[in-house]
This record gives sequence, structure tokens and C-alpha cells, in this order.
Amino acid sequence: MEGKRSHVVVVGGGIAGLAAAWHLRQGDADLRVTVLESARGIGGKLHASEVAGVPVDAGAEAMLVRRPEGRDLARAVGLAEELRHPGDAQASLLVGGRLRPMPKGQIMGVPGDLLSLARSGVLTPAGLARVPLDQVLPPTLVTTDVSVAAYVRARMGSEVVDRLVEPLLGGVYAGRAEALSLDATMPRIAAVARSERSLLAAARRLGAEAPKDAGPVFATLRQGMGGLPEAVAAASGAEIRTGVTVRELRRAGSGWRLVTGPVPEPEIVEADAVVVAAPATAAGRMLADEVPRAAAELARIEYASMAIVTLAYPRAAFPQAPSGTGYLVPPVEGRQVKAATFSSVKWPHLAEADPNLVLLRCSIGRLGEEAVLQRDDAELVALAMAETAEILGVRGLPLDSRVTRWGGSLPQYNVGHLDRIARIRAAVAEQPGLALCGAAYDGVGIPACIATARTAAARVLDHLASRESGSSVA
Repeated sequence: MEGKRSHVVVVGGGIAGLAAAWHLRQGDADLRVTVLESARGIGGKLHASEVAGVPVDAGAEAMLVRRPEGRDLARAVGLAEELRHPGDAQASLLVGGRLRPMPKGQIMGVPGDLLSLARSGVLTPAGLARVPLDQVLPPTLVTTDVSVAAYVRARMGSEVVDRLVEPLLGGVYAGRAEALSLDATMPRIAAVARSERSLLAAARRLGAEAPKDAGPVFATLRQGMGGLPEAVAAASGAEIRTGVTVRELRRAGSGWRLVTGPVPEPEIVEADAVVVAAPATAAGRMLADEVPRAAAELARIEYASMAIVTLAYPRAAFPQAPSGTGYLVPPVEGRQVKAATFSSVKWPHLAEADPNLVLLRCSIGRLGEEAVLQRDDAELVALAMAETAEILGVRGLPLDSRVTRWGGSLPQYNVGHLDRIARIRAAVAEQPGLALCGAAYDGVGIPACIATARTAAARVLDHLASRESGSSVA
């Protein structure tokens, strides 16, 4: 492609792929960038639509702002005035059919404040008595990656795992603490597991180190996080093509050839470099011929499925207005709704949009519970309504409802995840002009996805610069 503008193809139009396109153009405004997305629209798990006339997220509803990548990108693409923060209300845990306050001082469910834990009533007396034994038990030697459940149970007992850690991890990964990697999902806890005897003391210290005046932890956008992908796509200046599935990715001289379209009528897209921002399963299929070692590792990353049921009720349907942001449900409770968010309380701007409306968001489905997701939309709505009636005393029918299904959408960071990602990256590093990004690698949150996109874009830009200068550096 000598004498022409360099062309980079980004495979995947979720926030990682779109952020990669934006960072590529920021690094080289003359670069030609094409984003290929197999779905009919861009955004991946960031999507918003109206429920009872109010824009509400159907996927990820917030981003962590103590990591700057998401907030900074939103500001860079013109959404600074759209940023909104949650109210001061707190979340609860549903234990024994009752809503109990989330204990203060916990780190992803690992307690650091025994008094707050006792007052919450989350644990039984026996479970509560087990926790401080952590301070006198012999050290639990952790020299390799282990599951979250294995380590926390050894230090604090099963109830802390079942009633605190499981619901918090489940809210992020829809997975199981028995399988999830301590190193990958709870890195701060993993660090102290290798150096300190008491987990309780370590959690207390980590809590004390948290900044007290750093401002809100999370943010969203006034029209929902679903507005971020469109803004990033527009600001990137990339060509966005939807409904285009990449079936093959092969080396072509110093560049790449992508085969898209139906088998009888394939379309060839040539590129100087490629960023694969697709989920691990799809990425593995694309890399099977050229990078088989990476493809094999990608194929081993599991994904969980879930559904989100959003309900809009008149405020009069509640005997008492919800006062917290919502609640998480431990799997041991045996319920199919794993979390409920009182969106109108959590996000004050939603309440301002219609003060007479209460918006609820129910999450259904964990890894291994796909059977419940086989129910039709009406059944899932009925399930969520029954939950709100039992727990909140809601009377009557909702004014509006919406069911959003996210099949195979949440990557599982199982034990050994970090080593697997290292092997994938080592194999990809041998391929000049190829990079990966997305939720499967270094974090499932929006800022983490954007960070992987920035790294992928930098790798591609370095490759293109070295090629133009005649260097052999990949």
C-alpha cells in the first residue's frame, strides 16, 4: 500500500473498538481507520433506550471515575456537561428475605470493620464469630493464583464468601467466587495475601488508605452510558460499518487481509494493521490460522449470560419509597434476581426527569444459570415483578417494562487468567501490526476497556511508524 494513507481496521464496534479508533486518529490524523461491527449497531454493552419516556441504560449503567480513562474520553468527545454522579444513598444485601445494610469498610465483600459487620446482620452469630479468627490462625500461604473463595474462606469462613463476596463479585462478573481468580479480580487483596498474615487487618488498612475526599466513585451520562459510543465514533472520524462479520484474518505481505460477508459472496478488506476488539470467542476464531497459540487460549475464556429487566412504576405503587440505591442477592438465597437497582434513587437526574416515576432495574442470570434466560420476555418481567412485590411491597402493574438480553457477554476471569492473557499477548506480539483490546483482558469496566484500547492503538501506531522509517521493529 505504498504511496497511500495507512489503513487500520478495527474489528468490533463496542466501546473498546471505538476507543481504539479514536486513539488511532489522535495519534495520526491522516490515518484511515475502518471499524467493522457484526451487529446492526455500535456500542456493544453500552446501549440506552426509553422506558416510560425516560432514557435508561439497558447495559452498563456507570463507569468508575477514580480510573480516569472513561471520564477523560467522555470529556474529550464533548460530553463533559453530560456527566452525572449518583446520590448519597447506600446499597443493601438481601439476606434471609430481608434487606440489610452493606457493611462499611468492606473491600469487594471482604470485611474490614467488625462492628459495622455485626450491626448489618448479614452473618449469623456463628459466621460473625468466625471472622476474627483470621487474626490468630496460621498464615495462609499464597504463592500462585487461587480462587477468591479458597483464600477468603480459609481466612474468614464460608459465610463471608457466600453472603458478602459472592454477591459483589457476581454483580461485576455474573460468575462464581469458587472459580474466579484472586489475582485478576481482587488484585489488592491478592497482594496482601502474599505478604500479610491477617486478611481482616489488611482490609482495614486498605479501607483506611482509600481517599476520603476524592469525590464520587462512579459517573454516568445524562442520556445514559449508551450515548458514549456514538460520541466516540463521531469524534474518531473513522468509517463505521455495521452488519459486517469478519470470517477470516490472514497475513498478506506486510499487512493483513480480512474476509467478510457471506460465504457465497465474500468481500476482501485489506489493511496495514488490525486491532481485534471482539469478544474472546470471536477473536479466537479470527486468529486460529495466523496465531493459533493465542486462539487456543482465547477459546478457553468462559462467558456468562444475563438479562436486565427494567420496570417503571408510578410512585404511588410503593407503600414506602425506596431509600437506598438497590440491593445485591447472595446465590445461597436461591433467588433468580441477583441484583436490583433503584435507578431513580441511585441517579437523581432520572428522578428529576419524572418525579412521579420509580425506575427499577433487575439483573437475572449467573454463570451456570442459563436455563432461566430461556424464558420469554413476559416471564422474565413477571419474575421481576414478583420480586419487587415481595421485597418492596409494590402494588399493581408497571407502566412500562423492557427486557434486554446479554448472551455470552461477561468474560470470566478464572484462576490463571493473568497468565493466560500474558501467553495471548506474547503470541500476538510476534505478529507485526496486530493488537487486541476489550473486556476479556485487563478488566470488564468501561475505563479498563478504554485503557486496553489505548495500548492497542499505541502498538499499531508504533508499528506503522517503524515501517515508514524502514525499521524492522514490530
